Order: sequence, then structure tokens, then C-alpha cells
Amino acid sequence: MQITFLGAAREVTGSCYLLETGGKRIMIDCGMEQGPDLYENQTLNVSPASVDAILLTHAHIDHSGKLPLMYKNGYRNRIYMTRASRDLCKIMLMDSAHIQEQEAKWRNKKAKRSSTQPPYTPLYDSIDAENTLKLIRALDYDCAFDVCEGVRARFIDAGHLLGSAYIELTLTENGERRVVVFSGDIGNENKPIIRNPSVLTNADYVVMESTYGDRTHGDDPDYVTKLSEIISATFARGGNVVIPTFAVGRMQEMLYFLREIKNRRLVSDFPSFRVYVDSPLAIEATGIYSKNVASLCDDETASLIEKGINPISFQDMVLSVSAEDSKKINAERTPKVILSASGMCEAGRIRHHLKHNLWRPESTVVFVGYQVAGTLGRTLLDGAKAVKLFGETVQVRAKIVELPGTSSHADREALLKWAMNFKPKPTRIFVTHGEDSVAASFADLLFREGGIRAVAPYPGGVYDLVTDECLDRGNTKPLKATRPVRQRNVSAAYQSVLDAVNELQIAVASSEGLSNRILRDIAADIRKTLKKF
Repeated sequence: MQITFLGAAREVTGSCYLLETGGKRIMIDCGMEQGPDLYENQTLNVSPASVDAILLTHAHIDHSGKLPLMYKNGYRNRIYMTRASRDLCKIMLMDSAHIQEQEAKWRNKKAKRSSTQPPYTPLYDSIDAENTLKLIRALDYDCAFDVCEGVRARFIDAGHLLGSAYIELTLTENGERRVVVFSGDIGNENKPIIRNPSVLTNADYVVMESTYGDRTHGDDPDYVTKLSEIISATFARGGNVVIPTFAVGRMQEMLYFLREIKNRRLVSDFPSFRVYVDSPLAIEATGIYSKNVASLCDDETASLIEKGINPISFQDMVLSVSAEDSKKINAERTPKVILSASGMCEAGRIRHHLKHNLWRPESTVVFVGYQVAGTLGRTLLDGAKAVKLFGETVQVRAKIVELPGTSSHADREALLKWAMNFKPKPTRIFVTHGEDSVAASFADLLFREGGIRAVAPYPGGVYDLVTDECLDRGNTKPLKATRPVRQRNVSAAYQSVLDAVNELQIAVASSEGLSNRILRDIAADIRKTLKKF
């Protein structure tokens, strides 16, 4: 029996682990990385076709995103997950495939112009994703099942996302028996809609996340009051509230809070303000939440449903599906709330909304989730004065706010409490899914506070689960850090030009529908100005 750490070892994303027992190979999660790599990516040292089964903790792309790549490279066996995770994967993996295809189309168009780059092949395409979905076997929580000979599994509610689960595996080989628990992402308590994370008490080995292993969320904040204050202040300035959010999970939580704000009329000066949900994926995911939430929700949400109230829908909520719908949002001058993906601002429609709002001092950008180092979201939170969007430098003048405590991940104290519930203490806890220093410090905390033997494995690390020996430390050398680009200062006169350009873009976006004569005059005036350059 041995485990190899292929992903999310001393990094926050890209979860992937390989168990080998009794001649069988079992993979737990197969996620995509987000943000820059600290360590060189690990490759699967066995053929995907030789993997006997895959088990998924939950549908987030950093846990599921490479499943179609496994199929593309020959995997044809079962993929086990909960029923709600299956429903979410149906939309998330197809969306991921579409992104891969669009990226390849863009790169190849660019390469064709330069004639210097070879054709770019996407990681996988929509056909790979569709065929991957056919391999899924969905199960209920707390239903024990045989994965293969000598491997019995159970999904347990992790309280992180609809359908998220801890995976408990009981391994039997040559008279040896080991219980191994994979935490996936451990949920934060007292979150809306879904239930609190379950408690586990028995395991020989535990693989647990440490995303917030170096900080606490503090006392439970009054999200509704805080968010309503931000909205009121921003609208009073004439600005928009832009909320980058993950399409699945966080988006639905934000809708829950906004429904309550609307219901209690907490933004009293602007009671009929619009909330734009600008993400086709989020819209589909919200539909899945509505379908599943009655059977998986917490007591508070259940009471709303019993009264006939949809907990994540309300008047003045506008769903933006098409690209044209999305473009019209910023052309509309009325102050509004814009919810858009992606949560770390690395891709998707949110980048367009940032381009239109970051330069405006009257607007506010509200971050409601973890931002990986190196992402645009983290750059903004760290106080960048200017950022590049679509090849253009955009000055950051909007108010940047982080709404504390909104994470769907447990914080340091909750993680420690979760680990301390195991009685007797596990032989070892493997700390993963955290930034390099965070994972290492949390492993040390487990030993100091709980007397639990813990280690933060490196990418490619291999451990024997019978003898508790490290067979291979893996890649212990991080990639050379890159120096951040220093944003140059600009003169007030040049800044006024940048501001005018941003204002012109908004005006042009709202000009559709004017008479042809007026549009021709506008075009002539713009060309006349351009001649000055």
C-alpha cells in the first residue's frame, strides 16, 4: 500500500493523489491548477489506462478539471462521485472543454499570423468531456461500496459545496488493513444553503487540505449587513458593485445574501437595484442547486423552501446568457451589482467588467473568496495601482474590498478541530492543498497543538502506508521565483487621456440603436481625433 502526491502538494490547486494497493491503482481527484506553479508539474508515471478507478471529492475544477484529459489518454474505467457532484460535473467539464477549445482557436489564429509557432492542441475537447461523463457512477452520502477487490469506499458530507465529500477508503492487502481519509475541501461552518461539514473520528491516515491553515476567519460576520452597506455607499457615489465569484458554490451563496438584502429592503435608497448574474455556467449551476437543495440543504434553507420561497432567486435578478447580454451591462449607466466568473479573475467575463469599472473611483470590487498568489485577484487585493487587461493598462481607482469570512473553506481553528476529532490519533496526517509555507506551518501546528504526526509532502512524494516510510521525497526544489513587474507612474495629463478612453468605450457601447447619420458623425469625430497621434 502506498500513496503518491501528484497535485496540490505545497500548492493550493490541482488536487490529485494515487493509491496503489493489491495490484490496483486508485486515483483520488484529478484537478486543474489555477495560478502560477511554485513547483514543476508532476506527471502520472503510469498509463491512464492502467488506473482502475477514480474517486472525486467534489466538482470544482481544481479537483475535477483533468478528468477529460485522463479519458483522452486512455482511461475507460469508473469515476465515482456523489449525485450532486455528477450534476455539477456535467456542466463544469463541458464548460472547461469549451474554454480549452476557445484557447486553442485563439492561439492558433495568433500563431498563423506570426508563422513562428506550431499549432496549439487543447488539453481536451468537448467530445472528451462528453465521453468522460459516461464513466460516472453516482452514489448517495454514507453508502459504502466496493471500488475493486480490497478497496471499499464511502462518501461523507464535507459541507464545502453541493455534493462535496470526504472520501473514506478501507484498504485490505495481505492481511493488512488501513483506513485512509481524503478530506477534499473541508467546509466552513454556518454557511448558507448547505449543511455543516460532518465529523469523522476514525482513520489510520488522513490527507487534509490547508487552504486557510495560517489564518482565522474571525467571528461570524453579518454578511447581509456588511454587503448592504457596501452596496449603499457605492450606489450613492454612482458606481457599480462588481463581485468576482466562482460560478458554482460562491455564486449561489451571494444570491442567497442578496435575496435577504432585497427582502429586508436594506438598501433603502435604491430598493429596486438590479443584480446581474453574468455567467452562463453560474446560471446552469444555480438551476442544479435549485433542483438538489431541498434534499441537501441546512435547516434554515429548508424552512424557506417549505414556505414556497426560492432561497437563491428574487425580483430584479437579471440573467445574462449571451455575449450581447454581457456587453449591455456596462452600457447601462444605472448603479448595479454585477456577479461574474471567474472568482480569481483569471478568465471569463469578469475581466471585461473589471476593465469597465477598475478605473472608476465610484465603483467597488468585492472579493468573496480565496485568491491564489499570482492571480489577478490577488494582485488587486495586494494593492496594485494598475493592471493589464486585454493588452491595455487599466488604472486601479475603484475601491477594492475583501469581505472576510465568506470562504467556503474551514479556517485554521476549524481545520485543527477537525483533525483533533480523530480518536485514536492517525498514524500520520498528510497536509496538502495549501501554499508552500502554509502547508508546512499547519503540519507543524498539528504536532505542537495536537501531538499528531504530520507532514506536508512535496510534489511526487511517495509514502508506504504499511510501514509509514517515505519512499521518495519528490521534487523539493521550487521553481525560480519571477520578479513582479513594477507598474510605472504616469503623468496627470496622460492619466486624463486614459480616463477619456475608458469613458469613450462606455459611450460607444451604449450608442447601438442611434441613427446611421449620428453614428457616422461619431465615427468621423473619433477618426479626426486619432489623426493627432
